Amino acid sequence: MTEYKLLTCDGSAKRAQYNTVHGTIQTPVFMNVGTAAAIKGALSTEDLERIGCQVELSNTYHLHVRPGDEIVKKLGGIHKFMNWNRPVLTDSGGFQVFSLAGLRKIKEEGVTFNSHIDGRKIFMGPEESMTIQSNLGSTIAMAFDECAPALADKKYVTNSVDRTTRWLERCKKKINELNSLDDTVNKEQLLFGINQGAIYADIRKEHAKKITDMDLDGYAIGGLAVGETHEQMYEIIETVVPYLPKDKPTYLMGVGTPANILEAVERGIDFFDCVYPSRNGRHGHVYTNLGKLNLFNQRYELDDRPIEEGCKCPTCKRYSRAYIRHLLKAKEMLGMRLCVLHNLYFYNTMMEEIRDAIDRHDFAEYKRNKLDGLSHGC
Repeated sequence: MTEYKLLTCDGSAKRAQYNTVHGTIQTPVFMNVGTAAAIKGALSTEDLERIGCQVELSNTYHLHVRPGDEIVKKLGGIHKFMNWNRPVLTDSGGFQVFSLAGLRKIKEEGVTFNSHIDGRKIFMGPEESMTIQSNLGSTIAMAFDECAPALADKKYVTNSVDRTTRWLERCKKKINELNSLDDTVNKEQLLFGINQGAIYADIRKEHAKKITDMDLDGYAIGGLAVGETHEQMYEIIETVVPYLPKDKPTYLMGVGTPANILEAVERGIDFFDCVYPSRNGRHGHVYTNLGKLNLFNQRYELDDRPIEEGCKCPTCKRYSRAYIRHLLKAKEMLGMRLCVLHNLYFYNTMMEEIRDAIDRHDFAEYKRNKLDGLSHGC
């Protein structure tokens, strides 16, 4: 039985647990991004368990293109496919409406893409997105939406959000139908709606009210970190969160840096995802509590310390900065893997610290100290 249980609040920061068919999620939570059912950087599902990953996030569009969602269904769904028994969230393909702008055409029915792999035409609307996600059998399915550019014209955004609302109604109807079928992989698949509206507070508020009335399993804030300033992003979060149900999960999509997460937790967000820790790790940029390091820097050539003293991640327990730098310079895959392992451990551990701080009702002090440390060079 799905249940979102609010355990405590510290100001607007929420500490909760979300019981799902694939296990309980402790929030605030950072979802580790595995676009094609794998973390870029050669991490296995065993690695994810070891570094405290609670939720893995995969991409509906990419898995539809390759290997094909029907293939994943025949193999028992995404959990069996990737040998992962904890929660999985699948995005809807809606972000590709934004990111593949040169390859798509939007209509009321849905969106026609040219595949980025082979150029073939793909049509995806609310019903298709829900069907693909149902075939994947994820724990949480995201509604199909359009992620309009943050600084788009207001008239365009108004029309886009209205269409996204109509698409959400179709998503809800379709997922209820799919969950009732005998051959559905996960009959308890959850549906999260997405608030849109670019940087226009009035559109955001009105949309938040409309989707709240639809009584969904959770609510996301989309269309941020796509061109606006950090200050504008924080203002939108402050605007939207009061109009979303407090007794349901709130998810800030595609955000962000450790500082972004701390600021958003303070404003009432409890689900996050971002490619930063894995992407940065693959380029030798690693997070520490005293700032970010670039391990390509020559200063680490003879540095026999771990990435961060006292860190208990698998990388820091065994390997030095000098060795990892050598691997990166030699273009050995192990270098990327060790950096990504460390970065995701850093993020997952930070979320654990955030939860503990909210439990103690001293999140403000924790945030202040964490930001102070992160602002230093190392």
